[in-house]
Amino acid sequence: MAEGLNIQAYSDALVVLGTAGVIVPLLRRAGVSPVLGYLGAGALLGPLALGSFIGDYPLLYWFTVIDAKSVTAIAELGVVFLLFLIGLELSFERLKAMRRLVLGLGGLQLAISFVVISLIALTFGLTPQIAAVLAACLALSSTAIVLELLAQQERLLTSGGRASFSVLLAQDVAVVPILLFIGILGAKGGDSVLLSIATALGQALLVLAVIVLVGRAVLRPLFRLVGGQRSEELFIAAVLFVIVATGILAAKAGLSMAIGAFVAGLLLAETEYRRAVQATIEPFKGLLLGIFFFSVGMNIDFREVAREPVLLFGLAFGLIALKAGIVYALARYFALTRAASLEAALLLGPGGEFAFVGIGLATGLALIEPKLGSFVLAAISLTMALLPLLSALARRLAPLLEEAKPKDPALEALPEAHQGQAIIIGYGRVGKTVASLLRQHDLRQIAIDNDPASVSRARRTGEEVFFGDAARPAFLQACGIGTARSVIITINAAAEIDQIITAIRGLRPDLPIISRARDAAHARHLYAQGVTETVPETIEASLQLSEAALVALGVPMGRVIASIHQKRADFAEELRSAARGA
Repeated sequence: MAEGLNIQAYSDALVVLGTAGVIVPLLRRAGVSPVLGYLGAGALLGPLALGSFIGDYPLLYWFTVIDAKSVTAIAELGVVFLLFLIGLELSFERLKAMRRLVLGLGGLQLAISFVVISLIALTFGLTPQIAAVLAACLALSSTAIVLELLAQQERLLTSGGRASFSVLLAQDVAVVPILLFIGILGAKGGDSVLLSIATALGQALLVLAVIVLVGRAVLRPLFRLVGGQRSEELFIAAVLFVIVATGILAAKAGLSMAIGAFVAGLLLAETEYRRAVQATIEPFKGLLLGIFFFSVGMNIDFREVAREPVLLFGLAFGLIALKAGIVYALARYFALTRAASLEAALLLGPGGEFAFVGIGLATGLALIEPKLGSFVLAAISLTMALLPLLSALARRLAPLLEEAKPKDPALEALPEAHQGQAIIIGYGRVGKTVASLLRQHDLRQIAIDNDPASVSRARRTGEEVFFGDAARPAFLQACGIGTARSVIITINAAAEIDQIITAIRGLRPDLPIISRARDAAHARHLYAQGVTETVPETIEASLQLSEAALVALGVPMGRVIASIHQKRADFAEELRSAARGA
């Protein structure tokens, strides 16, 4: 049995799994992005780097990847699973709402990038065919890395995230005609280019329509049947079957497997099984995407860097600058903010994984010389490896580009101080509840908050809320702190609460302060700061649970209320004593 074992395949798998299980966790602990870790490990341990020295150092056999194909075949599933999960987070309605960005921003980015890169390639003496092929491939961006970065940072639903996703979706759809175009150029004859592309697109749309129609009719009954068995193994098998089956159908129609899986995700997003499917797939997606990033890193050929370092880095940074400039200008034209436009520009500037497919096909058809293809792919790999750094740069620069929004006139309203009123600091859900009960008992009050949006919304509904910073003594005096009867702090930011208490005690050492606290430790801290009463959320939740339990067990309501009040007083005294002791 050992004789039939493919040791090479297993050794390659061990290298990738070792990266995922050992190297990446160590890098993450050191603060390095997992994506960057996989890319770097692939570049270092791939057949183009340390793997090329196995003849001189046989021990490297167990620490490097020998055959890149044994990894990339599995790695492609990472993109498929990622697009499936993205589809789960969206829906047809949300996708319909994004059509302006997909067709407009995405379509224009592809068209303008193609034309500009083609013209630049022609000026360097390349033939029109080669220029067109390279331009079509270089216009694409990395769906896998960009969406994974946005998902990790929980930025998919931000303006920059939605714009980036819209362009990437348009690019993924454009992969089909691009590959057909390359194939037709390589065939050197045959039917009309436009006719061939139209026929292939019609076939692809027909298959997608079949996936949608069959999916709507079959998916919900299928998962109802499988879910009824209460078997996690069967549920996982059903999910994997749906992803792979829709991916293969799309691939047979000339689309990418990722597009088919994306449509399946959109269909399941409309069902009650969405969250269960998401939880089932997440571990698979993480590992497979890691393998994908590793495979991208393996394409970085350090020999190309050593041979023409200036030209290679010039091409890489030139590509990023050119595409980023186009995306930024288009994003601004589509009314995105400067910060969102910059984020989309830096994320979409580098090349993408589908360029490897397109340029590889063109090289195989003898449209591009192998040396030129290898050089361009090395530059694309380098741009993709820079994506985590570009994402961090975009987040760092975003605050500097935030545009000043027109100030709501309601925020200019000044509070009118009343004798003996209560001041509520923070007008979120807790603050609104406190204000409602004070009004119910005809007690004068004034509410303040430092969130302009919350204040504007409240004032539009006729509520007396004022915008300002409660940590500023001058603002507190304008709110009537000198004659106030009490202050109720309802915010939950610990550092901000400390600043507010310091400001209040500097003006009114005797004023009762009732403050919200996160837990017992926070409450002890607040008592030491000088608050009169605190309401720890964890303790209050336990008291309410106890009250409900006692009532349900038949204890008379009067005795329940009395015991809860006593327990609350005991807690408060214990916390005060601990604060005094500290």
